[in-house]
Amino acid sequence: MTVPEGQGPARVPRRGLVAGRVALVTGGTRGIGAAICRALADEGADVAAGYWRDDEDVEKFLTAMAADYPGRRITVHEGNIGHAGDCRRVMGEAVGQHGRVDILVNNAGITLDRTVAKMSDEEWHKVIAVNLSGAFFLAQAAARHMIGRGTGRIVSVSSVIGETGNIGQVNYAASKSGLFGLTKSLAREVVFELNRAGRPAGDGIGLTVNTVTPGYIDTGMLATVPDKVLDRLRAQIPVGRLGAPEEIARVVCFLAADASSYITGQIWAVNGGLDM
Repeated sequence: MTVPEGQGPARVPRRGLVAGRVALVTGGTRGIGAAICRALADEGADVAAGYWRDDEDVEKFLTAMAADYPGRRITVHEGNIGHAGDCRRVMGEAVGQHGRVDILVNNAGITLDRTVAKMSDEEWHKVIAVNLSGAFFLAQAAARHMIGRGTGRIVSVSSVIGETGNIGQVNYAASKSGLFGLTKSLAREVVFELNRAGRPAGDGIGLTVNTVTPGYIDTGMLATVPDKVLDRLRAQIPVGRLGAPEEIARVVCFLAADASSYITGQIWAVNGGLDM
């Protein structure tokens, strides 16, 4: 699906950090994902946004992006990131409609919170499938495409919970910490594969793989958390507040830039100092 013609005042396109690039962002129509899409478009990228059965959010997203970024090509792609076949299809659709994908942002994620004693097999497997396996299958497809072209950026969105753990979130914590190993291993492998393909990174743009770990961010995921619990969370954060989705998006854009070619295999914390 392609963005319709926009109406009303629009932002003036400018040459930014990722000008002329194509980015695929999973879970891209809401929350942190939507903020990442907007930030990448702000910085000059065309955007393919993944989603799953969120028709109302998708239409709002397309309308807003059409109004604000008439100079960008924006597409949306439905798929269940918990299924390997859907991951590969979404990547193929994005490449087919845009001609290539320069930047993959693995942002899609879910929570199914329950203590270990009460967690069902399905609750464990579903969270791992979406948050970790989906990131792997998309990164695998992206890496093949990017190695063939000789350049690219893969950025995954993890969580501070992957570092600290949390009661009732063993599945979520395991999936998010799994992204650390995925990132570091894949960062080494893509360099190996580029060299083997006769495309050494050298002084060029290269192909990098990194992860961002948000802390407690003010999104829909926290909408159902009672105020008393939110107050306790804020008290644990050295800067004294929740983060904004745009603060995560800013770091993703930085890592996605051509100029960030000397940064790979790294975990970037954006958590207000929680891990100090």
